[in-house]
Amino acid sequence: MLPENPTIEHQFYQVKGTPSYPTHTRRAKSAPYTRRRFVPTKADRPYGSFPRGRPDAVPEPAPPPARSRDRLGTVIRRGLPWLGVLVIPVLLLALAFTPVPSPEDVRPSPTPTPAMSEVYARVAPAVVQIRAVKPDGTTLEAGSGVVIDEAGDILTALHVVQNVPVLSVLFADGTESRATVISEVAQSDIAALRPANPPAQVVAATLGSPNTLRIGDDAIVVGNPFALTRSLSTGVISGLNRSVSVPGRNQTLTGLIQFDAAVNPGSSGGPLVNRDGDVIGIVTGLVNPTGTPAFSGVGFAVTIDTAAGALGIPPD
Repeated sequence: MLPENPTIEHQFYQVKGTPSYPTHTRRAKSAPYTRRRFVPTKADRPYGSFPRGRPDAVPEPAPPPARSRDRLGTVIRRGLPWLGVLVIPVLLLALAFTPVPSPEDVRPSPTPTPAMSEVYARVAPAVVQIRAVKPDGTTLEAGSGVVIDEAGDILTALHVVQNVPVLSVLFADGTESRATVISEVAQSDIAALRPANPPAQVVAATLGSPNTLRIGDDAIVVGNPFALTRSLSTGVISGLNRSVSVPGRNQTLTGLIQFDAAVNPGSSGGPLVNRDGDVIGIVTGLVNPTGTPAFSGVGFAVTIDTAAGALGIPPD
């Protein structure tokens, strides 16, 4: 028997075809996924053209190294052995023809020139003041002298001590002692003195060699001009082997050293030294065209080898 209402049955079947509750029946597979618009992929792009910021983007590779630089390095590496083959024989040939210096040409480096203060500190302790003692016990300034050995022997100018009955010498440390003339060389105006009571510690000067003197070398005088003890004056050697006539005496001094360092009354008998502080002469006097005993730029000294002959001492 057919249902009386086919419409309701039809609707029932439609509801049954799409139930609202879950069932154990497997759902039908959906159609394959397809895109309706075209999306470009990596395969259809040139290498390295991916936009920045995308996950599939990679940094642009560095440009390949220049071939010219490699080519230059290869040329240098290949050329170095040949350059050595060419240069080494040239160097050996140059060394073979290089002149070898003779022993005369090999000179030691010059020693530094000492300061003038160092020269003074070396010679001043050996300079003494010579005084003439009057019968009443008072003294007069006579001149200068220089100690030349450990015994305290002194070289001075003969005219400083000549005709003086009693002599006294004042050393740099303040020691004062009577002295006697032990030797004279009249033709050279040189005398040697020996103190009776030298100081406990005698400071002697170093004797140099006048044979090495040249015109223009330093000339340094330490003496007692006008009783100004151990005064320093400097100049240069102005001449060598000079001859001078002694005023008031029929005598000529020869072989003298001429210098322009200032000397005045009281400087006679003091040492003339070089820049090393070595004694090279004994001051004997000066020349003034007016005849007065005042310095006019020309002084003279007896060479130390001649002066040291008064004691039979050769210079160092």
